[in-house]
Amino acid sequence: MERRIEVKDSTLLREIFGVEDKNLRFIETQSKVKISLTSQGILVKGTKVNIEEAIALINKIISLGKAGLIFKRDELEGYISSHDTESSGELSGIKVPSAKRKMVTPKTEGQEEYIKAIKDFDIVFSTGPAGTGKTYLAMTMAVNYLMEKKIRRIILARPAREAGESLGFLPGGMQEKLGPYLRPLYDALYDMMEAEVIEEYLETGIIEVAPLAYMRGRTLNNAFVILDEAQNCTAEQLKMFLTRLGFDSKAVITGDITQSDLPGGRPMGLIEAIKILKGIKGIKFISLTKRDVVRHPLIQQIVQAYEDFYSEKPQ
Repeated sequence: MERRIEVKDSTLLREIFGVEDKNLRFIETQSKVKISLTSQGILVKGTKVNIEEAIALINKIISLGKAGLIFKRDELEGYISSHDTESSGELSGIKVPSAKRKMVTPKTEGQEEYIKAIKDFDIVFSTGPAGTGKTYLAMTMAVNYLMEKKIRRIILARPAREAGESLGFLPGGMQEKLGPYLRPLYDALYDMMEAEVIEEYLETGIIEVAPLAYMRGRTLNNAFVILDEAQNCTAEQLKMFLTRLGFDSKAVITGDITQSDLPGGRPMGLIEAIKILKGIKGIKFISLTKRDVVRHPLIQQIVQAYEDFYSEKPQ
């Protein structure tokens, strides 16, 4: 049995199905069909059930491609493994330009909701496992707001919880001591902007990367403030951070509530803050899940394995 999908845009087909049709070959393996590209479109051969599954998947990928979402081979595998191809949820293809003139596009419904929340709310809490884009997308929006002159500076903060009380024994000055704990923020930043621009902005204070403790006593006006790894904040630290926000500013708080480095089983300030602030209309809470992971597809399986393990443990 065979079915044909008519696609008039040959350029879109090349984009979607990748170099040497690697994406197409993966779909064949996934759906157990034979797929070929013809001048009239896509020809799918196989059993009725397998053809229907393959066509649903291809149509979904084409619709995402039209919205500007082009998947690499490993990204496509991760997307397929975590999404229902017949789901009605569609992405609008939001694009956020970075200073390097590249467009950043959310690749899941959760990520798209996250971007919209940052646009619409002054305070956004984003929780979820590793690889869901919590920090990266927040950084994308911060750089975009700076480029469009909606804010005057970017402030990036992290609790230096991993350093503990041994921080003073590490070699070098404060920046050398804290460098490893702030490195993920720098990595995301350098992916958004040219190195020389970042260095200039760091020197002039337009961009500030600092441990959370440096926020105490300040009022942050006209700024885009990101607090990363907030699961390592105590309740007192998180309250202190939230009350720093001044006029014409935005704050994004990111964290993974399944991972915490707080000593002695101390309660997570992030969980407490979400419970306390849940009823405030001007604050948005975004919960990303393994469906929003866009790293290596094995990451989704790892997250699921841990969820299964802990759900089976006696409480």
